[in-house]
Amino acid sequence: MRIALLEDEQEQARNVRELLRSAGHDCDVYGTGQSFLSGVSHRSYDLLIMDWQLPDMDGIDILKILRQQISWPIPVLFLTQRDSELDIVSALDAGADDYLTKPARPAELLARLQALARRSNPDTDKVTLEYGPFKIDTQGRTIHLNGERLTLTDKDFDLTLFLFQNQGRLLTREVLLERVWGLSRDINTRTVDTHMSRLRRRLGVKPENGFRIKTIYQRGYRLETVSADSAISEEED
Repeated sequence: MRIALLEDEQEQARNVRELLRSAGHDCDVYGTGQSFLSGVSHRSYDLLIMDWQLPDMDGIDILKILRQQISWPIPVLFLTQRDSELDIVSALDAGADDYLTKPARPAELLARLQALARRSNPDTDKVTLEYGPFKIDTQGRTIHLNGERLTLTDKDFDLTLFLFQNQGRLLTREVLLERVWGLSRDINTRTVDTHMSRLRRRLGVKPENGFRIKTIYQRGYRLETVSADSAISEEED
């Protein structure tokens, strides 16, 4: 997973980051609320870990802003020294999905993160997925639209599946390169844009079928649900 960690204590941040990396996850560390909000809005993360007391903002306020700004329910784990029942209830009421007090036991922290990931993406282990008129067979690697099989390349299938499993989420070009192509996010390439433009036509992702692929300027793409009578036209590069 790609995880954003909001933690202003350097030693604590270093320990958590190394634990996550040793478990195979990517972790970006932010020391202030403002930098965290900026980072989350410009990059794609699978999960967020947040402290409560930051030098510039309150963790609850940060969480409320995130829930208003992010259109998909990204999992959030609070990791803080505050351990009263009132604190825990306040965090959960504000939109946190789980709560751990410091110092967290490494194995428990990793287990909680995996549980959050499973709950946020329950379709991961399903063989047949249905999204409106689209039916995806993950085992046979086929996609049908209104009962008709679409002609897609292997990479088209991988990209389509990833888009549908992350509906409403901003997917940066770097994340798509990593997850779909298996390439480093540091590679500068137009591969993603070329495939996405072609996929729009091949897949039939348009308002009459209930979805559109929206280009987010200088950032990436987002698969959105739209009404059948929507007049919104899709963007092309």
